Amino acid sequence: MIGSRRKRHQATIRAAAAGVAPNQALQENLSSLDRLAIAVTDRVGTMGFFLIIFFWTIVWVGYNVLASKVHALHWHAFDPFPAFVAYLLISNVIQIWLMPLLMIGQNLQGRHSEARAEVDFSVNQKSFADTETILKHLEEQHDQILKLETKLEELGKQLLAALERPPG
Repeated sequence: MIGSRRKRHQATIRAAAAGVAPNQALQENLSSLDRLAIAVTDRVGTMGFFLIIFFWTIVWVGYNVLASKVHALHWHAFDPFPAFVAYLLISNVIQIWLMPLLMIGQNLQGRHSEARAEVDFSVNQKSFADTETILKHLEEQHDQILKLETKLEELGKQLLAALERPPG
């Protein structure tokens, strides 16, 4: 997180610590390129997208192989033999380009998780401080109750002694 990215991350944490929901604080501090990376990551980085590409490749290659090799089908190969190999190479290049984009999106999502974790940590620290204050207060009340109990026992003993003494 160098430069402006670090500033955005810090701004997200400050906003969340000020009471803004971490998700909202992150959304407010994303650049348009960050939003694009997350949108692509959310869509391309899914199993559904993988299956679409996988089945499309099987259909593409399967059709062209059958059209080229099985002449009895009377299919026209729109990508004869060397062309579908080129398609596979091009699709691999596209995948190589998408991998860094997916990693960027994952890094942004990781920063989001970090911001939430830091906000959770600050909330936990505040809760711990509040709990410590409450415990101190309870200990003081306990000490006062013990003192009152001791005084009541002394008064009770004095009252019993006074009642047992004969009048006069």
